[in-house]
Parts: sequence; C-alpha cells; structure tokens
Amino acid sequence: MIGLGLPPGDLRVLCVAAHPDDVEIACGGTLLALAARGGVQVAVATLTGSPERRAEAEAAAQAFSPGATSRFWSWPDGRLPEHWGAVKDALESLARELEPAGRIDLVLAPSPQDAHQDHRLVGELVPTVWRDALVLEYEIPKWDGDLRRVTTYVPVPRADARRKVELLTKHYPSQTARDWWDDETFLGLMRLRGMECRAPYAEGFTVRKQRLDLGPGAR
Repeated sequence: MIGLGLPPGDLRVLCVAAHPDDVEIACGGTLLALAARGGVQVAVATLTGSPERRAEAEAAAQAFSPGATSRFWSWPDGRLPEHWGAVKDALESLARELEPAGRIDLVLAPSPQDAHQDHRLVGELVPTVWRDALVLEYEIPKWDGDLRRVTTYVPVPRADARRKVELLTKHYPSQTARDWWDDETFLGLMRLRGMECRAPYAEGFTVRKQRLDLGPGAR
C-alpha cells in the first residue's frame, strides 16, 4: 500500500458537521495528527445544536485542534433537508468569509451516501461549494448500519486513539448515556480501519475526486 501525504507547509482545514460531535467522532484522530503536524489552521462549522451542545462542540474543537475557530447555525436536528436553500446559502457565505485568508486546502465532511438525512445533505452540498479543495468524506458509526468500503485511511497511533475516546467522553457529557456511546464503539471502528491499512488504528474516508500531480511537468 502506497502512502500519499499532504504537501509540506501551512494548511487550512475546514470541518463541516451537521451536528455537534460529528467531526470528533468521525475524525478526531485525524485532527490530533494535524495538530501534531503544526502549521495547520482549523475551522469547524456546525449546522445544528442547542446552546448546551454548541458549548460542548466549541470546547471539543479546542481540545482536538488548539486555536480552531468555530461557527454555528441553529437549524433543527433531523430537519436540514427542509432548509436546503438556507443551508446552501450559509455554506456559500462561509466560503466567502474564509476566502480572504486564503483558499481552503482540505475539507472534512460527511458522505452524501450517509443514511442520516442531515449528514447526507451536507455531504451533497460541500463539494459544490469547495470545488478546489481535497474533500475527505468521513464515516460515523450509528444505528442505521450504513458503514461501507472506504478509499482512504489516516493511520492513528495507539496513544492518539486512546486520547480521542478520552476527549470525546470528556467534552460531550450530554451524549454519554446513549447506548452506542462507549470506548469499544470508537476504538473498534478505528481498529478495523487500522487492520485494513496495516496500522494499529486508523480513520477511514472516501475520496470521490482527487488530482495526483506526478512531477514538475504535470499540468
């Protein structure tokens, strides 16, 4: 298996979530790796959530990505498709807001194949807004049982995998009573993805469109 890394230098990363905790559940290990890499600016955009959930998400963003900026909207959980036009406008406005500081290099977002309607809508809209960024579509374990084959893996060291689940429990106390919220769920999926790419743990993503430059002459 050939590993392809992100280019050296500063990176601007945008995480787009339908709900608070989506990003950290799906790619908390990736965010910890990016923080350790250095030179990374992270922005997190979350489209739903009560004030309590927003406070949790803002603290979690700082724990996983120190210095991250957080933006929130307040559409009702489970009803994003009813607000298609408003969500599209919000994402377009966010893109214009972020553009003066330079274009976004990497976007972490849900898959348009996700079984949850809110995730699915966000996954459909993100590539229409950030056309020049690398979009990694993340996966979220859930009751729907919609996990599928992924195309891209980010290895997660054992220490970072443990750190991820510790931070999830610490920063999302409103969710810990859910029957699916436990270390085994999060570590189990990361271990499975790690096995698939010969790493202790990993997070899986789908990439639907990517340009591969092979040298100075590539156009």
